[in-house]
Amino acid sequence: MDSLALINGKVYIEKDKFAEAVYIEDGIIKVVGDSEEILGKTDWDTEIIDCAGRTVIPGLNDSHMHMLMVGTGLMEVKTSDVTSIDELVDRCKKYMEDNPELCKNGLYSMGFNQDLFTEGEKRIPNRHDLDRISTDIPVIMARVCGHVTSCNTKVIEMLGLEKGAQPWDGGTVELEEDGYPSGIFTEQCGERLHQTIPPHTKEDIIKAFTKAQEYAISRGLTSIQTNDVGQCELGMDATFATIHEIYDRGMGKLRYRHQVCVSSPEELQHFIDTEWKNGKYEDPRRLALGPLKLFKDGSLGGRTALLRHEYLDDPGNFGVESISDECMDTMCKMAADAGMQIITHSIGDGAIEKMINSYEKVGATGVNPLRHAIVHCQITDKELLQRIKDDNILIFYQPVFLDYDLHAVIPRVGRELSSTSYAFKSARDMGIHCSYGTDSPVEDCNPFHCICHAVTRKDTNGEPYFGFFPAECVSVEEAIDDYTIGSAYAEFAENFKGRIKPGYLADMLILDTDIFSCDPLEIYDVLPDMTIIGGELVYKKN
Repeated sequence: MDSLALINGKVYIEKDKFAEAVYIEDGIIKVVGDSEEILGKTDWDTEIIDCAGRTVIPGLNDSHMHMLMVGTGLMEVKTSDVTSIDELVDRCKKYMEDNPELCKNGLYSMGFNQDLFTEGEKRIPNRHDLDRISTDIPVIMARVCGHVTSCNTKVIEMLGLEKGAQPWDGGTVELEEDGYPSGIFTEQCGERLHQTIPPHTKEDIIKAFTKAQEYAISRGLTSIQTNDVGQCELGMDATFATIHEIYDRGMGKLRYRHQVCVSSPEELQHFIDTEWKNGKYEDPRRLALGPLKLFKDGSLGGRTALLRHEYLDDPGNFGVESISDECMDTMCKMAADAGMQIITHSIGDGAIEKMINSYEKVGATGVNPLRHAIVHCQITDKELLQRIKDDNILIFYQPVFLDYDLHAVIPRVGRELSSTSYAFKSARDMGIHCSYGTDSPVEDCNPFHCICHAVTRKDTNGEPYFGFFPAECVSVEEAIDDYTIGSAYAEFAENFKGRIKPGYLADMLILDTDIFSCDPLEIYDVLPDMTIIGGELVYKKN
């Protein structure tokens, strides 16, 4: 029997309730109490950790991210902090010079944000810009959101695109004055560009997972709900097999729940007929098969989020509908008939309204037993929130998005609609089931960044002074709860995960700072001194 005791800590139980110590056996919390009581449970082989007054919270659970993309991103040229198109070009050229073998068949990166450029033009780079990097190999640069993608002329030629090209549904191909593709693509059209660069191998993906996992654990994540299948170049079946192999080989330390992305009824039927019906998940508390993940629209930053009214800073643009209502209704029915939870990327109020309609058609009214959810759910008014509440639809929020979006949302949708958007506090107070995540690598998967923005509603510079519509600020306790028990509810695990209480999984963090008493802006820099998963110390800060 393996046992672990934590003593002399400030152990968060729930709002306004703390304990001092925890006793764990075989990965399960057995007793929570004072240090003397817990020490009385120990024997000669119990590992004892003296917290020395440090704060202990449940392990944090990212309710929506892309773990493999985090890992592959760590092996690609970094473009998230470039300040101009020129810097993007120069950095990519330098990376190619330093890594010729990695770039011999093509160059890809995701991360630039044209709105943060401080030099030159604030615009999406086009094929002419990326031709400055190379005209010999395909070059693909995805915006930080992943919903707008640029490429060089080589990619356009390899795809056989000609003047006037609009060959695919679910996205757009921007054209130059003469009708030739500009190199700027949105949504599913942008995804087509990837076929011009050889995919990562299985060995690459395993290496990427390992790198990403080490980083995530060091930042305080103990569980991830991650959309890798459907986003990984290996394809659906091979990605499932690779994740199984990682966990079968004992390499997976994080608790992992699949979110499975498809873009057509045919792909969905294949998923239902294969992994959904026949997949073997012997320890679902470690590796689990989760919901169907769909896309209804794009991003606010890329002006592809689907709005009910045109963008105020781009008249005539209402955003992009990634999947039509008819196709969405078909896939929702297929999934619901199979007993499958559905979660859908919906950022604009137009997309959110349409998804509520689709969910209502498959029985998500009042009870919503399959816990269908809206991922992101950014642009909302009170009526939309009330419909979400009435239908018992879940929301997967990413408060970290506010760091950038609080500067972009008012120019795009206006002050009135902005005041009811990113409604973290209102949704909680209404009784809507909320969970937190990062959509990493769109943002860093560090959960304390997310908690900080939820609590302060300020950017990393501490602006605006009183917070962005501060009535929507949540308390530290509420933010932690949405990152733990709220995320557990999103995966039907609230009865055994997300709290420090007897019978629950022994996933917890010993923090380097008291998150409950520090300045709220300092939460951004909080880190775990130790990360414990299933009663095992998996990370200790040097």
